[in-house]
Amino acid sequence: MLSKESSYRQGNSKAVNFYVKEPAKLFDFVMAKIGSMSKTAVKGVLARGQVFVNDQVNTQFDYLLQVGDSVKVDFSKSGTGLKSSKVSVLYEDEHIIVVNKAAGVLSVATDKQEEYTAFRVVMNHLKKQKKSNRVYVVHRLDRETSGVLIFAKNKDVQFLMQRNWQRDVHSKIYYAIVEGVVEKDRDEIHTWLNEDPKSKKVYSADFDNGGQEAITRYEVEKRMKEHTLLKVSLVTGRKNQIRVHMQSIGHPIIGDKKYGGSTSPIGRIGLHAESITLRHPMTTKVMTFTAELPEKMSRFVNK
Repeated sequence: MLSKESSYRQGNSKAVNFYVKEPAKLFDFVMAKIGSMSKTAVKGVLARGQVFVNDQVNTQFDYLLQVGDSVKVDFSKSGTGLKSSKVSVLYEDEHIIVVNKAAGVLSVATDKQEEYTAFRVVMNHLKKQKKSNRVYVVHRLDRETSGVLIFAKNKDVQFLMQRNWQRDVHSKIYYAIVEGVVEKDRDEIHTWLNEDPKSKKVYSADFDNGGQEAITRYEVEKRMKEHTLLKVSLVTGRKNQIRVHMQSIGHPIIGDKKYGGSTSPIGRIGLHAESITLRHPMTTKVMTFTAELPEKMSRFVNK
């Protein structure tokens, strides 16, 4: 039974509140406190935006709680989470919103056309909370790439994050399924990238030809019969960088026809932005946002 000092109910509300007495991951904390709930049920309340940390919606399973944090689980509502099968909220506070974008969805609209984008979905979500809410682009993911994408809620935060991106982002981790068996356990790729203005395709050169310097580090996570799962870390963040670099070492990403891929066993490009670790622009707290490997990629790797 939960002690009165660690939880309480507010009147007839179905919200239950807890206070953190020692560091713990959010999922583990809720599981321990709500003993009657299954793991699936806990994942559900997190995904639907029914869990609040210090009065802010938090859907991040591995968010590290600190002593003194308050955690509220609200069973009285269907959730404030974003209602989209292609874009889901990982974390949200008054300054930023972090989402998991599915493959095939643009981060923002192109100059040529307006269409379904992560930006539009997030904007609609925020305007439902308050009509005057706005959303601002911080960085982008390729349409074909799934994973962690961050937006700012006001222009000042956008400016701070973009200005200090190289300083404040501690790591950007991707997972890539590539063609062939990669021999080296780990390596660094260091080239210069240029984009063809007509084809919009990016090309890599081993020497400084006036292009953008690009550095990618990778290590082998799993070798399969004809493919390899790589954990990839970006030192620089250039357009199509990982895709171009994988092609340059003779191991294009599966499904990536634009950059040398000859097979498409999962019906999408096998590239996923798994996590970003950064210093929050306002609180200065170092935070890690994680999006689990998509089902198609996970199933292929573990078959």
